[in-house]
Amino acid sequence: MSSVAVQLDTLTKIYGDPEEGGVVGCRDISFEARYGTVFGLLGTNGAGKTTTLRMMATMLKPTSGHATIAGHDLVKEAPLVRESIGFLSASTGVYGRLTAREMLKYFADMHRIESAQVDRRIAEISVMLEMGDFLDRRCEKLSTGQKQRVNIARTILHDPQVLIFDEPTSGLDILASAQIVKFIRECRTAGKCVILSTHIMREAELLCDDILLIHKGTVRDHGTVAELQTKYASSQLEAVFLRAIGEDVSVFQD
Repeated sequence: MSSVAVQLDTLTKIYGDPEEGGVVGCRDISFEARYGTVFGLLGTNGAGKTTTLRMMATMLKPTSGHATIAGHDLVKEAPLVRESIGFLSASTGVYGRLTAREMLKYFADMHRIESAQVDRRIAEISVMLEMGDFLDRRCEKLSTGQKQRVNIARTILHDPQVLIFDEPTSGLDILASAQIVKFIRECRTAGKCVILSTHIMREAELLCDDILLIHKGTVRDHGTVAELQTKYASSQLEAVFLRAIGEDVSVFQD
């Protein structure tokens, strides 16, 4: 198996008719991400991160460009791509009247996981995400952090090798965010490829092996945290990002 998990080549999304001046969601996004790494898409809200990830998750069809995920063509083999990924966003919802266990069983059925394996898999994930205290509680009674753990459990239920996380800690308190950070690190250690979209610079610095800086729908730079810090002469990713997009960095001077 190739070590390259995700490959994007000039992926572009234009909303509306491109010939009539459609709105650009993102343009010419290109990168490679490998198994056993966390690849970060770093940018402000509205930069094009979510559009890029939704194309990768086959939720949006690209206007142009090409991509492969887990060896499958994004457009021509979309069902195989969906089987190979887990997608999670901050806005992913839970079914309030179902317990966490019932919700996971529902998604296990959707993924066609053999019934004999479902309970074992739920037990494994419950331990991994420390869900034992609320596994049989209705989702409407859970805290925001607990709901996000249920969503993560749903995302990894079918054991995908590529995980796509869109702002997974948005709206979470520091303890819940720390649990998500810990989980992402464990996924990297397990050899999975994690694509992480965030505008939280500290989160990117803690987790990402490589970072793509996106602004106004286009790539502004790409490299490891250390490479970007050296290139833009700052240890602070806030200053790195601002310099990459040509903005004033005086407030973040070292």
